[in-house]
Amino acid sequence: MIIYKDVINGEEIVSDAYNLKEVDDFAYEADGRLITVKAGADVDIGANPSAEEQEEALEEGSTQVIDIVHAFRLQSATFDKKSYMSHIKVYMKKIKEHLTKANPDRVPIFEKQAATFVKKVIGSIGDYDFYVPSGFYNHDTEGMVILVNYREDGITPYFTFFKDGLLEEKVVRHLTTEIVKAITIIQTS
Repeated sequence: MIIYKDVINGEEIVSDAYNLKEVDDFAYEADGRLITVKAGADVDIGANPSAEEQEEALEEGSTQVIDIVHAFRLQSATFDKKSYMSHIKVYMKKIKEHLTKANPDRVPIFEKQAATFVKKVIGSIGDYDFYVPSGFYNHDTEGMVILVNYREDGITPYFTFFKDGLLEEKVVRHLTTEIVKAITIIQTS
């Protein structure tokens, strides 16, 4: 499994378990889905009920959340055009600085794609919801603001992550004690 972390603040943002799709060599998109979180942290990961069924299906103490928001403890944030532009200018400058050190050949591509993408977002800012990692406001530097919009069906949320703002970290699962014992027995036989 690959966990993607913010290059600015190291916060975990998403994983490859959410079938990331590259968009315009600049961003990744991942579809989310509504899940029911019950009191006591039980999670129903079944199919999405229709809007009418959602209210009826919720048990007392349960809430409907988007799976990616829940899994990565993302918090809702509020931005208007002015505040988003203020944030994105600083953020893109930090990403450019990061790329200048890590991958200088990528900088011209990033700059071109960033300008196009930001214009698109600003042009339809009211269509987006904004999320940040839970530790976002605790850091000296602000990191990625994750954009959420909805597919044409009006139900499926999709998340947009800036490709150059992510670091990949491969997570290797640990062997269980039983597997280690079995390997040891086989090796000593």
